Amino acid sequence: MEGLFIAKILEELVTKLPARNLGWVFPNETTASLLLEGKAGPKDIFNVVLSIRPPTPAMYVNADRLSGSPINPFQRLLETRLKGNLIRAVQYKLDRVVMLEFAASEGFVSTAEARLVFELTGRNANLLLLAGSGAGLEDAALFEGRITAPAREVTAARNRFRTLRTGGTYTLPPPYQKLDPRAASDAELSAVLALPPSKWGASIDGLGPTLSAELEYRASLTSPLIALRDLVRNPSLSSAASLSDQARARSQDQRLQELRRGLREPLEKRAKLLKKQLEDLTRAEAAVIDAIQWREWADALLAFRQQVPSGVNSVTLPNLYGEGSVSIPLEPDLDAAGNANRLYSRARRREEVHLRLVERQPELERQQREVMTLLRDLETADTAQLEMLMQHNADGVTAPPPVGIKYRTMSSGFDVLVGRNSRENDFLTFRLAQSMDVWFHVQGYPGSHVVLRALNREVPYSDIIEAAAIAAWHSKARGSTSVAVDYMPKKFVWKPKGMKAGAVYFTNQKTVIVTPALPLEPGVSKRAERV
Repeated sequence: MEGLFIAKILEELVTKLPARNLGWVFPNETTASLLLEGKAGPKDIFNVVLSIRPPTPAMYVNADRLSGSPINPFQRLLETRLKGNLIRAVQYKLDRVVMLEFAASEGFVSTAEARLVFELTGRNANLLLLAGSGAGLEDAALFEGRITAPAREVTAARNRFRTLRTGGTYTLPPPYQKLDPRAASDAELSAVLALPPSKWGASIDGLGPTLSAELEYRASLTSPLIALRDLVRNPSLSSAASLSDQARARSQDQRLQELRRGLREPLEKRAKLLKKQLEDLTRAEAAVIDAIQWREWADALLAFRQQVPSGVNSVTLPNLYGEGSVSIPLEPDLDAAGNANRLYSRARRREEVHLRLVERQPELERQQREVMTLLRDLETADTAQLEMLMQHNADGVTAPPPVGIKYRTMSSGFDVLVGRNSRENDFLTFRLAQSMDVWFHVQGYPGSHVVLRALNREVPYSDIIEAAAIAAWHSKARGSTSVAVDYMPKKFVWKPKGMKAGAVYFTNQKTVIVTPALPLEPGVSKRAERV
């Protein structure tokens, strides 16, 4: 969102303040919505929606019925700390920084005055809770204060200009010098508008690429100065939609595109794997012809074993199944019977591979049709349908190829995958697990790698305990009653080049003490007890 656009939305919001706080809801992990009753009373109920999803954060006002409980710690903090009425909404200059000021609240649990800063700055979008009141403060001073908590911490390694961390002092984004089109004179603005349109956004505050393009369009219909003054009064795009509708549409469209990308990648990988497996069947069918020939050679070796000299690399014998003779390659160290058994074994392995693939062919073809249908439907599915697909991961379609043992936690139904050997441990940890999945390993004992698939959701502590108990069971510490299990996001697990299969390094671990829990059956895990 761009500065003038934000200013207009706040202008509409300010007319409703002070507004009574009716509570927070959280539609997803990056969106917070505050339900308010405007000063006009019960007929003026509306939401202020704050979305920090990069790269297109959004703020808008609407009357939709929204729902959702807190998903992460910052959202829980908003729900518990910001219960007072919304008394002020201020934008810093025409920058993409907004401050919402909340009054103190009285009740069973009282809350103090607080400020919520919303930075709508593209990829660096953030929400920050500041302690204290902004009463009597204006301009930059209003945005100063101690950070109670940020939605995203910013360290010196990420930003040389400023850090945003719990307990630190809030610093505004780097300052800049631009003309404020609301206060600048006609002469000042005309001088800038005499520049090429591509330069307007760099000199006039509140303009980004979208509103610069809108200004250029309006300037083609009238003079640039009149077009700019009109844009300041009405910074909407050339459509009938309201500003909040436009902001919401852009935010929802961004969410839609992200969901499609998030689903398309695993679906395309699955489609590629299924195609390769079906191609394996074609190759196996061709290999069966070799198996038939090997059996014929083996039969000839047994039928004419007296004619097979020892220590030779090949022998020519009569063709049992046709005219003429056949040349048969041999292992010099084996006699005729040994070479025949070797050929029979090779043929049997080829035939068994072919048989397994033939048995799987109908299921592989079914899954391939289903994956291709889902890929086609992604382009027309709405946000709710895509979120459902993302959450449930359509068993047998977007699920990964079978590997290890799979359980499901009783508390919240998270999938827990367990490696059965070093090869599967490597596969689970470095090819299947995503960066925010939770990785487990027993402390001080050999054991399986265990991955709880978070799917970008907050994992409750009860599920951590259950998965840790499963990790303890699949380890050499199974006979103990109290087992220490380390866990951390998978992104903190790594493996130096050349290290043997199943061996890893990790950091940022936490530890729980659990009793090993024997799963009741695949897909269901017994609840672990905290010791």
